Amino acid sequence: MSKPARPFLCLVEDDEIMGESLCDRFALEGLRVDWYQSGTDALRAIANTDYCMVISDIRLPGLNGEELFEKLLAEKKTLPPFIFITGYGSIDRAVRLLKLGAADYISKPFDLDLLVEKICKLCPSPKLEAAAVKNSNSLGISPVMRGIEEGIPKLARLASTILITGESGVGKEHVALLIHRHSREEADTLPFVPVNCGAITETLLESELFGYEKGAFTGAARTRKGVIEQAHGGTLFLDEIGDMPLPMQVKLLRAIQERRIVRVGGETPVPVDVRLICATNRDLKKMVEEGTFREDLYYRIHVIRLRIPPLRERKEDILWFAQLFLRQCAEQHGGEARLISPLVERALLDYPWPGNLRELRHSVERACILSPQATLEPVAFFDETPGRQQTGEVAGEDSLSAYLRSCERKYILQALENNQWHFGHTSASLGISRKNLWEKMKKLDIQIDKGKGGIE
Repeated sequence: MSKPARPFLCLVEDDEIMGESLCDRFALEGLRVDWYQSGTDALRAIANTDYCMVISDIRLPGLNGEELFEKLLAEKKTLPPFIFITGYGSIDRAVRLLKLGAADYISKPFDLDLLVEKICKLCPSPKLEAAAVKNSNSLGISPVMRGIEEGIPKLARLASTILITGESGVGKEHVALLIHRHSREEADTLPFVPVNCGAITETLLESELFGYEKGAFTGAARTRKGVIEQAHGGTLFLDEIGDMPLPMQVKLLRAIQERRIVRVGGETPVPVDVRLICATNRDLKKMVEEGTFREDLYYRIHVIRLRIPPLRERKEDILWFAQLFLRQCAEQHGGEARLISPLVERALLDYPWPGNLRELRHSVERACILSPQATLEPVAFFDETPGRQQTGEVAGEDSLSAYLRSCERKYILQALENNQWHFGHTSASLGISRKNLWEKMKKLDIQIDKGKGGIE
């Protein structure tokens, strides 16, 4: 039986020292690589060679990295994943490259291990397959989330207790799962046990955490392990720990300190070895001051604090995640990934997203399900009932539908002004028909400016 071919990379880098270093590292990882020092040479090679990935510097002599990518897009229907290397990158440039279709980017000076991890995601070899699984989910393209993602391997190796804070919907459990996956080579075979402390009543929380012995109470027909015991050797994720009642906080603290638990109705201590990751959307320090959260438990779980910022503080992630959710919807339901219009992009960037990533995901899924069009317009994101659609009314002023409707109205009014209220020119600039423009104006209560006409 023939051995599987090693992944074949194309490296485009004019700096000889960096190019040699990268080639040496790729060889150690079992990766084949062709190295070109100009965009022009790489253009011909990529057009005629089946590479699994291209790693290209942006700043190149002659044909730069961006121009190389754009030329290839124009010439080939499908391209291998591109990772760009740049010492002159910015958020705007990163977003532009990713929107054009690039897979990722990395800024100089960079960690070679980080670059190898990124390659693992997109072009795994048998040797790197386990690492590719660990790195299969990115947290976003914003500097703050990239910083968090780069620090996760170190946290996973060194920290046994971590507190993740952030608003509801920012992805705290996803971050906890990534930490778990980076903890050790066999992490995927070890338990990751999530528990929402706010979703379990106080009377059931003790037996849920510590388990119970047979006959401990009415209905205890058999011995059951609690979630702490179930997580032995792996990770216990206690979400919304700020909602845990004070009496249970005392018992949790004792279990953390002694590294053993006693099941409800039992007497024999059971040793446990778990990584503890807690999460909350509440201000635990303020709760300590108010006496609603134990100070000793606070300091015990606050060894390492990881704050996940809300989506409104990292706007560069919004469109990146929207595109990701669009691709996931296409994979789930079949068919081609949907596109979003410039108007939708502007509305998504301007909206504050109080529900963060969870709200964005639900909005994208709803738009994909309800809209028959390949390019999604703002109306696809509206959360309107049929009655409201007919009357033109919208939900509350703070709803997504009301906000998007306002954005669409302003956008069309601006287009009309820019085209002196010429319907033909305006509809062409918006990429819609005159009939569609007229219907939108009627729905959005845009009155024809009698002084300017409404020229066909």
